[in-house]
Amino acid sequence: MAQHLDLEEQEQLAQIKHFWNKYGNLITWVLIVVFGTIAAYNGWNWWQRRQADQASALYDAVERAVKAKDLPQVQRALTDVRDQYGRTAYAQQAGLLAAKALQDNGKDDEARAALAWVVDKSSDEGYQALARLRLAALLADTKSYDDALKQLSVKFPASFEPLAADRRGDILTLQGKAGQARAEYQKALDGLGDQGEYRRLVEIKLAALGGEPTPAKAAAGAAKS
Repeated sequence: MAQHLDLEEQEQLAQIKHFWNKYGNLITWVLIVVFGTIAAYNGWNWWQRRQADQASALYDAVERAVKAKDLPQVQRALTDVRDQYGRTAYAQQAGLLAAKALQDNGKDDEARAALAWVVDKSSDEGYQALARLRLAALLADTKSYDDALKQLSVKFPASFEPLAADRRGDILTLQGKAGQARAEYQKALDGLGDQGEYRRLVEIKLAALGGEPTPAKAAAGAAKS
């Protein structure tokens, strides 16, 4: 009986060896790929968290410099976060924050550069849209009207489109193109709906150009039809 069991065990071992010789390499490589993928995923997540933490620290440095009105430090901290962590949301937020501080302190060229960087590099359409609106206003201040309109000629997210239309209306008004400006102001009103103070401001600008604002409800009904 013992000899019979030994023979069975030997036969099983032989089958296992045969199976391993045939499929062992494949199994090994599959396991390497699986565990390697898991390790890479965990490593990527760790790297992303580390990037975000370090970018956050540099954003805080920009924020502190803005509060202290230390413009050289604002620019240094912005350069650091932009150069090292430019693909993070913190870098794009830092660009918008620094641009406002620079503009408020008469550093318009530097503010435009910060906003242009956000426009070019941001992967967030909201940050990008906000940067375009503010950059267009700065360009209009220097009478660079064509460049300003170019910033506003792209497709904006739906929530920003009325703001873009209003800004286009402002620039066209400065260019003396009253008819086109009226059309843009009306687009802004159609998109704003019944939104309080901002809507009334656009209505005033439209009326100043001889336009007659379409009531919010009527515009909404026309859009549905």
